[in-house]
Amino acid sequence: MKAAVLEELERLIVKDVPTPQIDDDSVLVKVYACAVCGSDIRMFHHGSNRLTPPAIMGHEAAGQVTAVGANVTKFKVGDRVAMGGDVPCGECAFCEAGIGNNCQINYALGYQFPGSFAEYVVLNRMVVNHGPVHIVPDHVSYEEAALAEPLACCLNALELSNVHFGDVVVVLGAGPLGCMLIEVAKRMGAIKTILINRSRPRLEMAKAFGADVSICSSEDDAVRRVLDETHGLGADVVLTANPSPESQVDAITMAKNRARVNFFGGLPKDHSIVPLDTNIIHYKELFVHGSHGAMPRHHQKAVDLIAAGTINAKHYISHRFSLDQAPEAFAAAEGKSGLRVIIAPS
Repeated sequence: MKAAVLEELERLIVKDVPTPQIDDDSVLVKVYACAVCGSDIRMFHHGSNRLTPPAIMGHEAAGQVTAVGANVTKFKVGDRVAMGGDVPCGECAFCEAGIGNNCQINYALGYQFPGSFAEYVVLNRMVVNHGPVHIVPDHVSYEEAALAEPLACCLNALELSNVHFGDVVVVLGAGPLGCMLIEVAKRMGAIKTILINRSRPRLEMAKAFGADVSICSSEDDAVRRVLDETHGLGADVVLTANPSPESQVDAITMAKNRARVNFFGGLPKDHSIVPLDTNIIHYKELFVHGSHGAMPRHHQKAVDLIAAGTINAKHYISHRFSLDQAPEAFAAAEGKSGLRVIIAPS
């Protein structure tokens, strides 16, 4: 089969590799769509302690089951499936507690397990039994189904942020996930959503997703604007959906007393020590937390939301490439000229 292989840092090569073989407990999926995530770009440049080149990345994917092992009862040949990233081991204390995205082994498709920038991907026993793999209705395209994974991450973040009906929600970062956070927060009852971004062209593109207020932080004082929009009180929920340390500093400043502040976007390793004024957290009684990935139940819910038309995943897709064009797809995603970039291996 053909696959995009990360041979070494900053060297992604499309080449023929052996088609994976299944055992009695695994499933083979023909991949029809796999989106390029920001974490794929980070691994392309900086690697990961969970990925050893040569490796096949890709964890926002969808395809069709073409073979199943003798012991597999969960799926059958012909099933259309969406696949996510985080795979609970199913055995540790965190997995037993139902928070498998906190699994200390932290398995994931496209990391320790081969990913979907390939014509076929094999789902091993652990992925089949515990992973984020769910049936997709016939009316949902593979491209749409692939975006269940980032949507699931947004659902986890907003759930942890305890969004209430009538809340003011601020999102810093107008990338695809920032736009998803805005759209879902509105569906959850946010009375006002405020989207902040440094780049004006990206912010203009993001207006289609319904933020009530858009603020370009390179042209305006974002903290002051949020306070103006909230009668000087600040926002009930603030999520940082970018890799900016400055955004985390701004987030606690623009938060209302007793607000929930979610550090959704991870920071580069060499810029992850942030000088926060903890007196602000103390005196405002802020709830500052993070969120990472999603659990399989979030992935199922994301598939359901897309299938119901509640979230129109098509609106998040801006570029499409063949597998042979994988390096160009990565360049388009990194260039931030659009939203989600889809690679179609089959």
